[in-house]
Amino acid sequence: MPAEIPSSGLIKSSDGKARCFWGAEPEIYRAYHDDEWGHPVTNDFRLFEKICLEGFQSGLSWLTILKKRENFRAAFAGFDFEKVASFAKKDVERLLGDAGIVRHRGKIESTINNAARACEMRDEFGSLAAYFWRWEPAPKSRPKKLTLAKLRELSQSPESKALSKDLKKRGWTFVGPTTAYAFMQAMGLVNDHVEGCVMREAVEKLRQSPGGRG
Repeated sequence: MPAEIPSSGLIKSSDGKARCFWGAEPEIYRAYHDDEWGHPVTNDFRLFEKICLEGFQSGLSWLTILKKRENFRAAFAGFDFEKVASFAKKDVERLLGDAGIVRHRGKIESTINNAARACEMRDEFGSLAAYFWRWEPAPKSRPKKLTLAKLRELSQSPESKALSKDLKKRGWTFVGPTTAYAFMQAMGLVNDHVEGCVMREAVEKLRQSPGGRG
């Protein structure tokens, strides 16, 4: 991330294309920015993975989590929530000894708890996707032009607050409204690529196309 963020919220990458200020460099961020962030997701395992990793990120940078993501996937059975829900105390101790992930007992135990809650949610709604996409904001509630100034006002939203409240009522943990909004941004429930970003229009087309959801 650049030391100073331009007022446009854009940075020109080495390939000459303008991207959101955080997504130009390093390469691992650029790939995530272009190929994942904001792309609409309906795969239950990916949705579960993301909301758990957002919880792990609390107090850390996303770059730290991104670099460890493959380790997290290996440690948590590919974020197959039915498998993770069956983890026992011995698994918690195993994970606390895994230097490839963030070794935080509360967050590890939260992921196991949330896996059980995800199983309940799947049984109730048919899929996690069916539940989470209920919280997609109405288009009229979104900024007509997403500037950097507008983006800075959106660390939370009415929808993310409502989602967070509902998840907590269902027994989920580490799912505050800021975490919920970051999840919505990443999974494509909103398109928060700023105006002028090379990916904004492409992501919006995916969001409007039923076949564009992965």
